[in-house]
Amino acid sequence: MVRAVPPGGNWKNIPVSIPSKRLEQIRSSFAAGKGSRSTYYGRLKPDAPSYTISTYFNRPGNGCYIHYDYDGEQHRLISQREAARLQSFPDSFVFYGNRSAVNEQIGNAVPPLLAYQIALHLGEPGMFVDLFAGAGGLALGFTWANWQPVVANDVMPSALETYVKNIDDSIVSGDIRQHEVFLQVVSDARAAKRANPNFKLFVLGGPPCQGFSTAGKARSMSDERNSLFQYYRQIVEAIEPDGFVFENVMGLLNMEGGHIFNLVHAALSSVTDKLSVWKLDAANYGVPQRRKRVILVGRQGESRDIPPPPLMCDSTGKNLLGIPAPITVSEALSDLPVLAPSQDGENLDYTMPPSTDYQRFLRGFFSPMQYLERLRREVDNCSLHF
Repeated sequence: MVRAVPPGGNWKNIPVSIPSKRLEQIRSSFAAGKGSRSTYYGRLKPDAPSYTISTYFNRPGNGCYIHYDYDGEQHRLISQREAARLQSFPDSFVFYGNRSAVNEQIGNAVPPLLAYQIALHLGEPGMFVDLFAGAGGLALGFTWANWQPVVANDVMPSALETYVKNIDDSIVSGDIRQHEVFLQVVSDARAAKRANPNFKLFVLGGPPCQGFSTAGKARSMSDERNSLFQYYRQIVEAIEPDGFVFENVMGLLNMEGGHIFNLVHAALSSVTDKLSVWKLDAANYGVPQRRKRVILVGRQGESRDIPPPPLMCDSTGKNLLGIPAPITVSEALSDLPVLAPSQDGENLDYTMPPSTDYQRFLRGFFSPMQYLERLRREVDNCSLHF
């Protein structure tokens, strides 16, 4: 199957002579007009950003995850480190847990580079509480911007182990709906406020997005995950922070005809002076991935309503005011070793020195700020010639 798919291709390139129940289902669904499933069994394009990295990047039939290098006979799915790179995790970031747990941590994360630019856009750094923390994509971006972690919460022990090793060891493990877990998070946050009265405090996080995602089937309030935003609101109400950042999938906007988004918006509006709604694509912010998300930002007092300014053109390649094209998959991955199917490759050396600024950034040659400064110089140069 994989060998039959060229760069940019998908399930339509796979001969019907190859037996597959999964392909039969996709073809029947397509014939019935139920969507093109255009990313299923997809191979990445070397000269474009990837599609959204989900938790299923180890399954060819669930998205566009086949390695881009067809001529190099990389007839395999992307590895965990390659998926993490497309999410903008640095190579030094270590994930803990079994294979499935690590896939979940990578696929559910907010790209740290996008989180970094959100943190910078919020002004003077402060402290943060991280709910539904996962591996710490949001937290890593905020710590890059010199924000200080107070406490993180998640139900997944391996994700918190990853968080402790890479971010901070102030964690509360368990379901936020459990009274003792809720109270411990609130207690830690209030203690940090008392100890640091001159520091602003934000709450970060987004409830698990599978219930809201267009990739899921259970897109209704009958999915218990979709009520978790109320616990997020209750935490904000109890802590009384200076602001919050609530991240979720774009599917939240149109679920049940927009009714659910209205519920979320009303709930979060009740605990802040001003609530801004940002629709961001990670590809606009130097991440080599088409990952569109809705960000709700609450802040007390006067605040800017506009999102962080984009650094690259959008993920479809449409130019925005002469700014550069998005970072591509090959720019992100070309220095990584050739692997056999299912090979991990974690202990293999790079095949070459870094050849792009993105590779230099993820390999530690550039700080996040240095990388952004180089991107901004590209923006300035493009604008001068537009």
